[in-house]
Amino acid sequence: QVQLVESGGGLVQAGGSLRLSCAASGRTRVSTAMGWFRQAPGKEREFVATISWSGSNTYYADSVKGRFTISRDNAKNTVYLQMNSLKPEDTAVYYCAAQTGVVPGVGIGSTRRTLYDYWGQGTQVTVSS
Repeated sequence: QVQLVESGGGLVQAGGSLRLSCAASGRTRVSTAMGWFRQAPGKEREFVATISWSGSNTYYADSVKGRFTISRDNAKNTVYLQMNSLKPEDTAVYYCAAQTGVVPGVGIGSTRRTLYDYWGQGTQVTVSS
């Protein structure tokens, strides 16, 4: 069982930056990839980014590529999402998720939210214009 707790959300002006954190309880296995998703009001939850256990492999949604960076510190059991050049359309609740059973060490998570096994409670990010 893995419990995930997000933090770091808030209100920021367009062009600003935020860093989200996701702390995992227990030790995630090498076959666990982590991901970030977001959900804006009235919209479906969408994929943002994913990272392998080793941190060597990442993948981003086109809408955030070049602006967001996902990283992890396994010693701290924490995954981060550094968000730069924020836009009003980035406003959403951001969720951290864990997908088990990927290729050990190097496997990344899916872009499909239904394949993730554990979810955090979410943290609100609001970008004002």
